[in-house]
Amino acid sequence: MAHPVKGVDHLFLLTADLDGSAAKWRRMGFTISPCGTHSPAKGTANYTIIFERDYFELLGIVAETSMNQHQREMIARDGDGLRAIACRIDDARVARDALAEFGIATAPVAEFARPLPLPDGSTGEAAFATAHFAKEEVPAGIMFMCQHKTRDMVWRPELQSHANGARALGTIFAVSDDPEQAAAGYARLFAAGQVLPSEDGYLVSTGSDSASILCLRPEAAAARWSPEALAGTPPSAFAALRILVRDLAGARAALASGGVPVTEGLAGGVEGLWVAPSETSGVILEFAEA
Repeated sequence: MAHPVKGVDHLFLLTADLDGSAAKWRRMGFTISPCGTHSPAKGTANYTIIFERDYFELLGIVAETSMNQHQREMIARDGDGLRAIACRIDDARVARDALAEFGIATAPVAEFARPLPLPDGSTGEAAFATAHFAKEEVPAGIMFMCQHKTRDMVWRPELQSHANGARALGTIFAVSDDPEQAAAGYARLFAAGQVLPSEDGYLVSTGSDSASILCLRPEAAAARWSPEALAGTPPSAFAALRILVRDLAGARAALASGGVPVTEGLAGGVEGLWVAPSETSGVILEFAEA
């Protein structure tokens, strides 16, 4: 069988204050979906930020259950942060069987759905099948595969236009004492995974039209942003995310309109800006034009 993982589908940020986090991301000029509540057993709910081919999710606990105990423990230990990468696949069960042939361990497939309020006042349903990579397969953070059974319920056209011009996930930043080894670990989880040395770390390409992963040493990460910013992200989560925007001036204006403080300039002299984790619920957020 061919390797089934085609790239990055979406990310989720785990937060202790779901509505408060949604308010922060609205201030930055993102269009936020209506709140979606998962099953009573899961005890979780989310807001999504939808782009052209991928998306970002704010995930919170709305009822304590045995299924979300590990998530509650992560929040209690480290606070809010960018916790997970969900990978693009066609079929969760087929993907799980294929990965077994590559010697990559995964958890059993889980299926679930959540209601989605629609603009006409009706309610749709977004349905998924997921399978998590075994903890030992992932260098840091959480990674799982996500099969969309109702793509039109997620990629709603009314949710894809953002005041800040956001159009895609760009780069996910992971901090590691051994970034080369971490990059190799991430790369093997993607069909097109390749590792390229970069100026300050190792870059993992994950597929066509898919966010990359840049693995950095702690000192390189602190120099890229600031030691204070890096300290505001959980050590067991992904430290930062770059969002690609259509027009940097428009993004800058949207952030200013929301009263969001920014730092100008990105590593390597790239034109862009970044927002501290105190403004985003635990992740350093870069904006760059593409």
